[in-house]
Amino acid sequence: MNKIELNKDIVFGGGKLIIVAGPCAIEEDINITLKTAEELKKITTELGIPYIFKASFDKANRSSIDSYRGVGIERGLDILQKVKTELELPILTDIHETLQADIAAEVADILQIPAFLCRQTDLLVAAAKTGKIVNIKKGQFVAPNQMKNSAKKVTDSGNNRVLFTERGTSFGYGNLVVDMRAIPIMRSIGYPVMFDATHSVQLPGGAGTSTAGERQYVPMLAKCAIAAGADALFFEVHPNPDCAPCDGPNMLFLKDAKEVFKKCNDLFEFLK
Repeated sequence: MNKIELNKDIVFGGGKLIIVAGPCAIEEDINITLKTAEELKKITTELGIPYIFKASFDKANRSSIDSYRGVGIERGLDILQKVKTELELPILTDIHETLQADIAAEVADILQIPAFLCRQTDLLVAAAKTGKIVNIKKGQFVAPNQMKNSAKKVTDSGNNRVLFTERGTSFGYGNLVVDMRAIPIMRSIGYPVMFDATHSVQLPGGAGTSTAGERQYVPMLAKCAIAAGADALFFEVHPNPDCAPCDGPNMLFLKDAKEVFKKCNDLFEFLK
């Protein structure tokens, strides 16, 4: 399996658990983003876990046209640059349109392709051509072995820095299930695999005009993913998820992050 190096301290598939975490979307109150990033850096530094900050400047796939999407690309990237510079943290953010790739790549170290867009050829090619690591989230409708086709769109565009992320599979209406076989299957394609523990507990459209979720299962699924061979874990984390403008029901409370991260890292080290 290819190891994907971000820097000397962060190597996906390099034998250390990597954590990607942060709020779902950048909010109007910049302090939520900055304080969350600062606290998560403190936690992961204490635990000795390589860490990448995640937040979205725009969440284009929303249940309702009235749902909160973020602060937009210009202001969002300014805030992410502030996190990157002041806290010396690498950045992951998602893009939804080809024209966003080069702009986001000026700040982001990893460009994320949302699950619903994992087969969008032009978006994958645009992300690939930036030279950044491309994290492709497996669509809820895609078999894990079919992700090789999405990866090939990136590699044939001159970029072999590919990650896959498992985030659950549609199970009837308004529910997801995680087939842990997806992790070794996607790893066998030749790329490291990250597990998105918080989106995997979503209940899509479960609240009518927004997504519901079952955050109580996040720690359990994260540990299962480690046992299945995941190289990295992805968590959306917020100081007060119940007041977050989006994805609140599936986000971790910031106060719980250290305990969850520690148990996952301990399990990773034990199995290694």
